[in-house]
Amino acid sequence: MIMRCSTVHTIDDIPPRDWNLLAGTANPFTRHEFLAALERNGCLGERWGWLPHHIVVHEADRLVGACPVYLKTNSYGEFVFDMAWADAYQRYGHRYFPKFVCAVPYTPVTGPRVMVAPEASSRAAVVDAISRKALELVGEYDGSGMHWLFTDAAATAELEAAGFMRRVGVQYHWHNHGYRDFDDFLSTLTSRRRKDIRRERRLARDSGAEFEVLNGHDATDEHWAVYHACYTATFDRKWGYATLSEAFFRELAATMPDNVVLVMVRHEGEYVAGAFNLAGDDGLFGRHWGTLRPLDYVHFEACYYQAIDYAIAHGLSRFEAGAQGEHKIQRGFLPQATYSAHYIREPAFRSPIADFLQRERGEMAAVIAELEGGSPYRQAD
Repeated sequence: MIMRCSTVHTIDDIPPRDWNLLAGTANPFTRHEFLAALERNGCLGERWGWLPHHIVVHEADRLVGACPVYLKTNSYGEFVFDMAWADAYQRYGHRYFPKFVCAVPYTPVTGPRVMVAPEASSRAAVVDAISRKALELVGEYDGSGMHWLFTDAAATAELEAAGFMRRVGVQYHWHNHGYRDFDDFLSTLTSRRRKDIRRERRLARDSGAEFEVLNGHDATDEHWAVYHACYTATFDRKWGYATLSEAFFRELAATMPDNVVLVMVRHEGEYVAGAFNLAGDDGLFGRHWGTLRPLDYVHFEACYYQAIDYAIAHGLSRFEAGAQGEHKIQRGFLPQATYSAHYIREPAFRSPIADFLQRERGEMAAVIAELEGGSPYRQAD
């Protein structure tokens, strides 16, 4: 059967049902609803340097392959850091931007990138068509390369076999080993870590903070208005740009209400902070935190412990709390390797970047091994 590979510049050109049959329900970030909410509510486009060029593959009239692809004019919101590569290009008089990424904007969560229908006549042929189209886009737009971000291990291996260069990073994930409740989880930790977490939870409540966990059905206009004010306030105090609009969060609450897990913090009768999460079939994913006023230990309670409570109560196997943060280890999270795959168009840069990635992989393996040695869990007898 003949395959047709093409690009679309808005995900709304693909029927939601067709896209979601490929995306599945395990990872909420590759769902049509999530990607469409980004496009519809001012979170992407030229202003932010994310221009959709989604690759799709059809057999006859059936969608059998897809991946979310964006032309990038900066590296913001990617969480796989290549600023040194861009600097090297500039020093040698070359142009690093534009480039292309297959990714979910602003979302450092591993998930499906090359999505293939089980009924496709050949998975390998679909993957090959998508990777070839990606490289065609790089040439068509005179881009510096193509980058597949937060790919799963199997997809990374496929891409590496196709000539892409593998990169390894690290995150910190909490795993549910069939815990009955939070105390059952605590019982698996060392005495010191158990006491520290209980102390942090007690101090958060002693501050006068109250916590509410809401889904998209229950969250009101007031909740979203306050939460978005908290979200933007965090960027104002630190760095970066609050790219996600209030309308984006409201749309997710309407189109993915059962996936939304919003932890709101009330203090002295007013909402003052919030943590936004999305749930998939078997995992919970922490994404954005914000606060209007500092409160002792409330961040740990809202972002970590409330989410762990939720994962246990709903039988979810893991909680991924976002990028970076070695401090998560002492709170029950363990290091997890993450992957990306890269194609560099310019031969003069391809070899040194490949050498860098090889050295970096060795360093990351050593870092992960060292971090695993600091596990907060009791050793088996």
